[in-house]
Amino acid sequence: MLSTTLSASAWAESQPVSGGVLNIALGSDTPIIDPSITAYSVTALITRNVVDSLVGQAEDNSFTPWLAQRWEINDNNREYVFHLRQDVTFSDGSKLDAAAVKYNFERILDPKTTSSYSKSLLGPIESITTPDNYTVVLRYKSPFAPLLQGLSLPYLGIQSPTYLQKTANTSNTVVGSGPFVLDSFVKGSGSKLSKRADYHWGPGYAAHQGPAWLDGLQFKYLPESAVRLGALNSGQVQVIDAIPPVNYAQVKKNPKLTVVTRENPGIPRVLYLNTSRAPFADLKVRQAFQSAIDQATAVRAAFFGTLKPADNVLGPKTLDYDASVAKRWGFDLHKANRLLDEAGWSAKDDAGFRTKDGKRLTVNFTYSSTSVEAADVALFQAVQYQVKQAGFELKLDPVDSGLFASRSSDNNYDIISNYFVRPEPDILRTVFHSSYIPPNGNNYVRVSSLDSKLEQAVGADDAQRNTLYQQIQREVIEQAYVVPIYIPAFLLGQSKQVQGINWATNAKPNFYDAWIKR
Repeated sequence: MLSTTLSASAWAESQPVSGGVLNIALGSDTPIIDPSITAYSVTALITRNVVDSLVGQAEDNSFTPWLAQRWEINDNNREYVFHLRQDVTFSDGSKLDAAAVKYNFERILDPKTTSSYSKSLLGPIESITTPDNYTVVLRYKSPFAPLLQGLSLPYLGIQSPTYLQKTANTSNTVVGSGPFVLDSFVKGSGSKLSKRADYHWGPGYAAHQGPAWLDGLQFKYLPESAVRLGALNSGQVQVIDAIPPVNYAQVKKNPKLTVVTRENPGIPRVLYLNTSRAPFADLKVRQAFQSAIDQATAVRAAFFGTLKPADNVLGPKTLDYDASVAKRWGFDLHKANRLLDEAGWSAKDDAGFRTKDGKRLTVNFTYSSTSVEAADVALFQAVQYQVKQAGFELKLDPVDSGLFASRSSDNNYDIISNYFVRPEPDILRTVFHSSYIPPNGNNYVRVSSLDSKLEQAVGADDAQRNTLYQQIQREVIEQAYVVPIYIPAFLLGQSKQVQGINWATNAKPNFYDAWIKR
């Protein structure tokens, strides 16, 4: 009869062991490592290991204690009271107490701090008070329901005030209370982190308490997909993100490797169309551009079936996603041609591009070259070809992160693309509220028409929030503020020697519980 218990050797193999450095190769980079002053996804991935949050959010969307042991929320979501652990220290030895939390949030809210994304996660705070050394009270000017979800993200992770007060430029460093310490960050190269031996206050969703199993983490920026995959196959690294789509099936068949896919919630990869200037100030031109793109074909060609085309401004894994929006738009070249004729772009030049008053229908697509994968560039080129069939000249404009920031701030672009990972539909406020028009944030469409609904939704009850967010999704698509392209997913390739990686609701791998088989 077979035993229902593990053999001694199998049991030993399933138990975490301490030691080793986990090498992780990333396909995209970040220019800034301070999570409070950037919205880069890579920053969140790395600094999740360095900064802790007031609350945790498990993969099932439940909230768990972390730095805050418990909390109370009043009936109208205008007052949040957090009771902190009293045994937490930052890696520089200073105490993590209510004053430290207050300092972090006030720093984010300070107009001098470029914290547009973090600021949006905090919402319309009226006051932050500390009744005692380990109690923090956040009061709001108006009801703000999505706070807990925002607090669970690294962008609102708590950093050492002692460090912040003496560091003029935090772009390359961060000091937190997390299970790892950031030893170095070099833009364009990577990051090195080492284990913190006295750590014992992990999130409630973690599989263990106490120090991390690993001695360290090393994140390497390897933008070339073939190089990244080669490093995994050779054992130079044990984990890679962004498995090259063309090699996805090959990696899955490799008996030494494991593939994990996590579809992202939030804003999918979309093209934001700048409504504040020609030609996309004209609704018909925006709708024509939207109708000229066959995103399903482009995504299939660029990603070989590893990712799904997007059909809405929210992904299906996001709360209040409206599946009916997909029926309100789609690829229709005949419609695109008709709309351009109606908008006065009826003539064509010798190259086949539409013209009006002797001017070619040209749109500039500006993107940061280090924040996209090779497959994204292939996708953009496919879109470039598709819209040419309707007569658009789409110029791809890859720039470095500094020039990208100045172009967006100066309103010198027609199209910008990104995605945001957040399961909370309040992410729509981050990208469509007028207070976040660049340089103050990520409203690249530059609209104010959604302000009222977005403001109502953050404080409404669940039923009203659902109604408002469905109205917003429909308006965004019908007004052609964006063109949804694909639903991002974290495509993780890892050696089977690596165990214990778990996932949060933002579809990012957590390494606190990870360990390496000997």
